[in-house]
Amino acid sequence: MTDAINWQKSSFSGPDNGQSCIELAPVDGEIKMRESDDPDVIVTTSVAKLRAFVLGVKAGEFDHLIA
Repeated sequence: MTDAINWQKSSFSGPDNGQSCIELAPVDGEIKMRESDDPDVIVTTSVAKLRAFVLGVKAGEFDHLIA
């Protein structure tokens, strides 16, 4: 992989120069994830798994984790 990764973060990221967010990037049919304050640690997942997670977030299944 020689192309630069174009990381995307939420517009809801904190006011601390974006240092409190999760960043995502599509790479070769997979999704890469990292924390902005620790960018060297990258987790890879599939589009299907991320879709299932996002649907769970939208349904409120994880609200108890941020209360």
